[in-house]
Amino acid sequence: MAQISEAGVRSVLETVIDPVTAKNVVALGMVGGIAVRGGHVAVTLDVDPARGPSLEPLRQACEQAVRAMPGVLSATAVMTSERPAPAAAPRPHDHGHGHGPAPGQGAAAGKTTGGGGRIEVPGVKHIIAVASGKGGVGKSTTAVNLALGLAANGVATGLLDADIYGPSMPRMLDVKEKPESLDGKALKPIERYGLRTMSIGYIVNEDTPMIWRGPMVSSALEQMLRDVQWGELDVLVVDMPPGTGDAQLTLAQRVALSGAVIVSTPQDIALVDARKGLNMFRKVAVPVLGIVENMSFFVCPHCGERSEIFGHGGAREEAEKLGVPFLGEVPLHLDIRTTSDSGHPIVVAQPDGPHAQIYRNIAGRVWKQLSASQRGPRAAPRIVVR
Repeated sequence: MAQISEAGVRSVLETVIDPVTAKNVVALGMVGGIAVRGGHVAVTLDVDPARGPSLEPLRQACEQAVRAMPGVLSATAVMTSERPAPAAAPRPHDHGHGHGPAPGQGAAAGKTTGGGGRIEVPGVKHIIAVASGKGGVGKSTTAVNLALGLAANGVATGLLDADIYGPSMPRMLDVKEKPESLDGKALKPIERYGLRTMSIGYIVNEDTPMIWRGPMVSSALEQMLRDVQWGELDVLVVDMPPGTGDAQLTLAQRVALSGAVIVSTPQDIALVDARKGLNMFRKVAVPVLGIVENMSFFVCPHCGERSEIFGHGGAREEAEKLGVPFLGEVPLHLDIRTTSDSGHPIVVAQPDGPHAQIYRNIAGRVWKQLSASQRGPRAAPRIVVR
């Protein structure tokens, strides 16, 4: 395979001309970053937000130019921009000037967040998000074992790692190979344990920090949904980053989600954040399929004594209070941690064990809701900031 260098990619991009300025994208300073790994190339284009939508043909031209390079398996160009802060409205007593708009009025009122249309994922019946209000609650472990539980129950399942800043799927699924592209346009998902999977971690090195702005994160997430050959799936499980930021809003705004699963530990501080995540999905009309209480209790492997380290039952009480299903309790157990760290999650490492059964039961409750729904995935909402 031909060696691909950052300098070589930059040289090729010098042939891509912006028709408005008649200058190439490198000379214009638009090329913000280039990442190369094993035939896969990612380019960031820093653009003027005022020109954003009109620059889509230029973005595609950059992708096509890089894709034509010898040895390139896939090329991705994403646009990112930094919006200037809005000018302060003139004060009412500033004589000689018109009064500024009142809050909620003027040009900014009713502005739609984000950009672009709905992201279609052909062949996928249901897309569900696994989310948490904060990190450290075992969301990714839950997402992986939930997906494996669905597959074990006979449901055709895919898994998308949407945590751009901290992807965990390469390690949890023991994936060391890189995704391939048969047509130079879409990547083939990497299959593992019966799941079709994709993660930004399959493309970049594990110790490479993703120093990306919000718009670039959203673009990367869109492309991992749209430009991957997912094929026919009953469910695509999306492991969301913690919190309620750009990635969550992109998914909620532009993808027809069938529902969301919230993961929390039992203690009050985690439940406060879980409630925020749940309310975010409710505000954008995404059905909440239920809450999972992770690290619900600990059973000593030596004496068998049960300890409720983080309390117990808080997630169940929260689910009842908020009127959403409680999906189940997952204990804090060494085997769940070690199997995930080794790349062989508990559902496949110990399929007949009690912990695998817990995840299969949770998966069964999720699938029952999805399959019982006659409405199908909901329409992507229009989110307006006022």
